[in-house]
Amino acid sequence: MKLLVLATEPISADVLREAVGPGAADDAEVLVVTPAQQSSKLRFVMSDADDAIARAEAVQEETVERLEEEGIDAAGDTGEADPVIALQDALTTFPADRIVIFRHEEGEGALFEEGFADEARGRFGVPVDERVVTR
Repeated sequence: MKLLVLATEPISADVLREAVGPGAADDAEVLVVTPAQQSSKLRFVMSDADDAIARAEAVQEETVERLEEEGIDAAGDTGEADPVIALQDALTTFPADRIVIFRHEEGEGALFEEGFADEARGRFGVPVDERVVTR
């Protein structure tokens, strides 16, 4: 099975296993995509995109490292700031069987708009799971 994971914060193997089941996670080929998003609209206006890209790269590298340390076959990529485009781009080269979106609760850390998972389900035609994570 091919799992496409979209995350804005590092996740562990345990968090992924909890989301998809231990057997599915351990037997899957995983691609971690982290959108290069600014943490707020003000930061987007006031700062350089390089900061967002660097942050996204650090998150995906840490996540891939955590997953691999726990025996999960994982690779990573930094995606566009728009999470829909990030998923679309990833799916062109990684035909996922399932998408797992890890997001924060509503509020400052909630970088994906409400209804994002439903939009992904309708647009990409693969099962999409959404999990709320805490920092």
